[in-house]
Amino acid sequence: MQKKLIINLSKLAVPFTSRGRFKSEKKTILRNDFQRDRDRIIHSTAFRRLKHKTQVFVNTSGDHFRTRITHSLEVSQIARTLSKYFNLNEDLSETLSLAHDLGHPPFGHAGEEALNECMKKYGGFDHNIQTLRIVNILENRYYNFNGLNLTFETLDGLIKHNGPVNNLTKFNMILGNNFFKNKIKFDHNASLEAQIASISDDIAYNSHDLEDGLKSNLFTLNDLKYIPVLNKIISKHKNRFKKYSIDLIIRQIIRDIINDMVSDVIKMTTKNIKSNNIKTLKDVYNSNKQIVCFSNKMQNFDLKIKSFLKQKMYFHKSVNTKTNYGRKIIKDLFLIIKKKPNKYINIKKYKNSNIERIICDYIAGMTDRYAINLYKKIK
Repeated sequence: MQKKLIINLSKLAVPFTSRGRFKSEKKTILRNDFQRDRDRIIHSTAFRRLKHKTQVFVNTSGDHFRTRITHSLEVSQIARTLSKYFNLNEDLSETLSLAHDLGHPPFGHAGEEALNECMKKYGGFDHNIQTLRIVNILENRYYNFNGLNLTFETLDGLIKHNGPVNNLTKFNMILGNNFFKNKIKFDHNASLEAQIASISDDIAYNSHDLEDGLKSNLFTLNDLKYIPVLNKIISKHKNRFKKYSIDLIIRQIIRDIINDMVSDVIKMTTKNIKSNNIKTLKDVYNSNKQIVCFSNKMQNFDLKIKSFLKQKMYFHKSVNTKTNYGRKIIKDLFLIIKKKPNKYINIKKYKNSNIERIICDYIAGMTDRYAINLYKKIK
């Protein structure tokens, strides 16, 4: 167990009453502003589609591997744990965690690379900015506004969960100039809740990609022993190999990895707040350092896991064969649809977008299986 907090981090939390939305709405006694944001995300079409979008393995590869939606739920669980421990705005961290991958196209990062190539002459494609298009423009569920009309704090967290944004060129090309009407301070640091969502993303995909890789036999526990911290964790379970199934042992090891990483974040965040004299929310925004982070030792561990997964999993032949097929599907669909866009898309419902961006939005919104089935049908 961690020691009791010395600093009252509730003073650093984003207030539960938002500073506003682009379209003013009446308050409700049932939910605070960020619970409403969270519920809008959960009920969105884009969120449901994450069920059939690739995390690492193409969605048709197996029923037990992570998809974008299970990954988002796991990020949310870790973020809520950290936010609650620190007495921060748990609802905001949860909202950001659930929404952070809404903009991913089918076939994971291979799909993103393919769409970015297709859109090279038209502003490019970026899944983080696509998330902002979805929540501000593309979701259509309300009479009085396009998108989900999320709070400024949620939009701020989605924009800056990976840190301040100093170059707005791609934002302007994909969303339009001054889209956020000076409501977002791009060069300021993100809230602690957004920083927590970001590091929870790292913890979730590292640990769970390891589990999926082990269960798919792309590598073994023995391969992981060459990573020092992992070797120490695995060694703790060596006396249980004869008594328990390998599946159960893997699950316990993954639990230990998550626990160690979360504990490290708690320790470092508390240390950073004290050493940087962070006393108010304004101090958080004005800080030029990431406050929620790993220690140097854990950061090195994190990088070694990423390097291992890249070599043994992400670039594995069996994974690449399917993701390369996905890359081809997206490129071919873009060219086919561009020839006769009205045949596939209701162009009239899109406003202030060129035809290439409309096609990009359409393809980015597809699930893996929808893209595969459409490709087979029209190629």
